[in-house]
Amino acid sequence: MEMLAANSGVILFLVLGFGIFMAWGIGANDVANAMGTSVGSGALTLKQAIIIAAVFEFLGAFLAGGEVTSTIRKGIIDPALFEAIPDKFVLGMLSALLAAATWLLVASKRGWPVSTTHSIVGAIVGFSAVVVSVDAVNWSKVGEISASWVVSPLLAGSIAWCLYKTVEVLVLNTSDTRASAARWVPVYMWMVGFMISMVTMLKGLKHVGIDIDLGTGSAFTDSALLAALIGLVVAAAGGLFVRRQLANNANLGIEGIFGILMIFTACGMAFAHGSNDVANAIGPVAAVVQTVQDGGAIAAKSGMPWWVLLIGGAGIVLGLATYGWRVIGTIGSKITELTPSRGFAAELGAAGTVVIASGTGLPISTTHTLVGAVLGVGLARGTAVVDFDVVKQIVGSWLVTLPIAAVLSIGFYYLLDMLLA
Repeated sequence: MEMLAANSGVILFLVLGFGIFMAWGIGANDVANAMGTSVGSGALTLKQAIIIAAVFEFLGAFLAGGEVTSTIRKGIIDPALFEAIPDKFVLGMLSALLAAATWLLVASKRGWPVSTTHSIVGAIVGFSAVVVSVDAVNWSKVGEISASWVVSPLLAGSIAWCLYKTVEVLVLNTSDTRASAARWVPVYMWMVGFMISMVTMLKGLKHVGIDIDLGTGSAFTDSALLAALIGLVVAAAGGLFVRRQLANNANLGIEGIFGILMIFTACGMAFAHGSNDVANAIGPVAAVVQTVQDGGAIAAKSGMPWWVLLIGGAGIVLGLATYGWRVIGTIGSKITELTPSRGFAAELGAAGTVVIASGTGLPISTTHTLVGAVLGVGLARGTAVVDFDVVKQIVGSWLVTLPIAAVLSIGFYYLLDMLLA
């Protein structure tokens, strides 16, 4: 308690700095989930992707980033364990932010797409194990999160593989591709409307307390019904647009149509990502700020001041603009060659996986999901078109994320403890 009172100004300064650093890391690494396939397929230039992602990531983080967030993400540790030692809790959260952000910097520099959620979870596990005890960690929860290393890419890869195969059979490999596109693209547009609406409602709007209630008794079913209706509107309007474009523009190719679809999916995924994953940076910030302001009292939930959301959103945009191109390059071109139709299948497969996970409670990582989806699209054309050396490097970075973040967090904890004691 004495440490908090004596160093409150320094602690607030550090947590804001570390929070911005972490948000920067999310932008530099994780935003490739929304934009990597669009850039790699040529649907968007890197500059266009940065502008679009900056707008929708920021809007997602600021408008739907959450009024309230859990003090400790994913239920890894019970905050009540720190009630008697709030000073150690604050130092631990500071070390976790710095450790996760440092690992994201290293991974981004090497172009490795890693999970920001796994980074902060690993860091929290690290400091909690030494501050409280190893037994204090909810290892079953850690096991569930680790299972996403397998579940996420397998599920997303399978969905993306199936989607691309349908695109090949129904559109690309037909004798009259333009007529086939006019017939089947509205169906894919319905999928886009449905999936993006579901992702937005399940991963975005819930943070601001907007509940969809159509009387079915299930929030997921209510969201699905509304998303299906939105999908029909999108399919009707989009189908009319596509038919007009095909009729009036003889030079419009099939890949150009799928490129348009990709832009819509990328915007939706960017908004949902900003609203959901910004908590990895600003959740610990809000927890530390509230603990210091409340004189050491630790709450299970922390209020989210608007200026903290603003910092998180700005940090994500800054990270994307300055360093995001490295991981975007890995996702978009190094695993396999993407075209708009392939990128569309990958992006929609990733969105579908997020929806399934939200409905069933499966633990997934959006990063692992998109990598798996891109890999699935590549395998749909054969193993020869996939760079498995790059895949091995990516998987290796996933495996070391939790332990490296934990070790870094322990080291930073002892350093901060020595400096502020």
